[in-house]
Amino acid sequence: MGTDRRHADAGLIRLAREVMNGAWVPDPGFCVPNRTVYPHQWLWDSCFHSVVWSACSDARAMVELDSALAHQDPTTGFVPHMTYWTEPQRHRAFWRRSTVSAITQPPIYGHAIAEAHRAGLRVDPDTLARAERGLLHLLRRRRIDGLAGVFHPWETGCDNSARWDDWCPDGFDALRWWMVKGELVRALIFDQPGLGPPIGSTLFEVPSVGFNALLVWNAQELVSVGVGGTSLVPHLEPMRAAIARRWHPGLRTWTDSNTGSGTVRTVDALLPVLVDPRDEVFDDLVDAAAYGARFGPCGAHRDEPTFDADRYWRGPSWPQLTYLLAVGARRAGRHDVADQLAGSLRAAADRNGFAEYWNPDTAEAGGAIPQTWTALAAVPL
Repeated sequence: MGTDRRHADAGLIRLAREVMNGAWVPDPGFCVPNRTVYPHQWLWDSCFHSVVWSACSDARAMVELDSALAHQDPTTGFVPHMTYWTEPQRHRAFWRRSTVSAITQPPIYGHAIAEAHRAGLRVDPDTLARAERGLLHLLRRRRIDGLAGVFHPWETGCDNSARWDDWCPDGFDALRWWMVKGELVRALIFDQPGLGPPIGSTLFEVPSVGFNALLVWNAQELVSVGVGGTSLVPHLEPMRAAIARRWHPGLRTWTDSNTGSGTVRTVDALLPVLVDPRDEVFDDLVDAAAYGARFGPCGAHRDEPTFDADRYWRGPSWPQLTYLLAVGARRAGRHDVADQLAGSLRAAADRNGFAEYWNPDTAEAGGAIPQTWTALAAVPL
């Protein structure tokens, strides 16, 4: 690596630290994704923050995980996706509970704990036990066709993905979809009204392949570093096999369903490469005729009628997904793809000031600036 490249990476690491430190909330200990746009705590954001802190050998990696898991349901292991630390009544009427939301998000805490362990940081046994219970809850209590079901699009983290268009009457419209998402919260089913985790939905129950890939992979991560996760092992191979059965060779993607928007080619539907690596997928991630772009993979295949490189979740590049796919490529031995993805993430973050997401061809920023999860650009692979 040349001197200029080393200097550029050093500068990016310095900026990433500045972003993280500027977002840090000492009590209870987490980063707000953006102080203006996202002033609360989100589950998968905090898990990505923990990965960044581990890369910095900073003990805040475990502090952030502790706060992210602090309101886990003690009976079931369910982990809510949002915590309103300073405004516990903020959305009580919406979620039908105070302090936290009623849904979850991809359980990146397995990978975060593994990264902390690899960095030589102390993993608190209670945090480890919480992570294992959270994963086990999803593996055991949400089964749909051999996979874990999601009961709201927000649970996947991919809010306005074209894969949910079947649930938006008369075709996708951002305002109409926002109203539908509220209806889908009201459609959640609980053991008791307003109590415990969701056990289903009257309108939305989807075996999302992206969510399931992250679930299985995070369980594998927890098991792989030898610090716990033994209760998870019996569930992993059957779920890996169920994910593999969702592969569609003609579309070169995994699908949530056999027809409709569940077959739309989006980059989050390629996350199964973490547990089912396929060379054709890695090839497509860097192919300019498919998902490939100068500043990270497109959020949707360029040939999809819904593709829009600038529109929220309809085509922009997302840093957290680029990071995950780069990790998958590296571990599958596709170093050419891993290097290209990691390089595109660094270049985009440097160009747009750590934006939330961006146009994959120009790096033009979208969403909040700066956004903390884009500090993943500074994490070595």
